Amino acid sequence: MSDETIFHKIRTNPLFKSFMFYSAFRAVYGFGILLVAYLFATSTEAPWWATALIFAASMIFSRILFKFIKSKSNAVQSPSE
Repeated sequence: MSDETIFHKIRTNPLFKSFMFYSAFRAVYGFGILLVAYLFATSTEAPWWATALIFAASMIFSRILFKFIKSKSNAVQSPSE
């Protein structure tokens, strides 16, 4: 019988850690983009599609930013040769 609980096994699983990191990233980044888009839409005279362009650009930028953050965090955690 193992001393590890199921909760401990789940928490130490690399897939679960990656999922939690991605979820936290999306929550913070998503809130920031919604705030920026809301402020842009309510404080400027720009057409409605300008806000849609912000969301489209945000989708592309968030993927690039997440890949950059993930590559930096993996480089720090893995030992160098």
